[in-house]
Amino acid sequence: MNQTRTWLITGATSGIGRELTLQALENGESVAALARDTSSLRELTHAHTDRLLLLPTDVREEQAVEEAVKSTLARFGRIDVVANNAGYGLFGAVEEASDAQARAVFDTNVFGALNVLRATLPVLRAQRSGHVLQGSSVYGQSAHPGVGLLAATKYAVEGLTDALAAEVAPLGIKVTLIQPGMTATPFLANLDVAAGLDDYDPTVRQVHQAIGEMPASAFSDAARIAEGIRGAVDSPNPPLRLALGASSAAALRPALEARLADLEAWLHVTEAVDRR
Repeated sequence: MNQTRTWLITGATSGIGRELTLQALENGESVAALARDTSSLRELTHAHTDRLLLLPTDVREEQAVEEAVKSTLARFGRIDVVANNAGYGLFGAVEEASDAQARAVFDTNVFGALNVLRATLPVLRAQRSGHVLQGSSVYGQSAHPGVGLLAATKYAVEGLTDALAAEVAPLGIKVTLIQPGMTATPFLANLDVAAGLDDYDPTVRQVHQAIGEMPASAFSDAARIAEGIRGAVDSPNPPLRLALGASSAAALRPALEARLADLEAWLHVTEAVDRR
């Protein structure tokens, strides 16, 4: 493990981002911690004065992200790991989500992530090294009633990351999509919820209720999720996709198998369109 690694972590004040920050500092690494409000990390600066840089930053603001990257380089000289972690959830039927809600969740989860990539990739390209961790989730490959807009943002992140990984691999840059399942973080408490329509009560509202009634044991520990992520960063051959938590595997496997089943079941039609 490289003890002098420098991390740039967005969404660093809560959940997985906070755990990544804590574990990096505990392992002697440096962290540029980005969040709209970094005050909850202020107490850490006393013990880690030289290795923790707090950067109040809204990832939706491209210039602010660029300034944060410049500040990181001025302090630490390089960036080794970019944890593109900032994001939030929107719950409701696809029809229920307002235009403003849909655009807002894309603005943070997709366009905010792109702002971070545009600001950090020139640094990693110049170094010919680095590891980009793209914050996806189980909803990057699967969806159920109520998470259509959230899943849409994660599917978008996964699609652009598939291309990104191939684009930057020859430049010495590694890329991993992080796909946690249900995790004990403030994420659910901070969900934006769309106004409900009665017709979706049997699907969307039932799912919402079921999630609310899940026992604590159903949620993975954020610290262990962060440990798993660090394991991928330490690996000389990290995966493109890293599922984390039993709930992630339980949702991803049937979703992927269903796609293959549809492909095989309709292969005769798929191939028939090319026949002359």
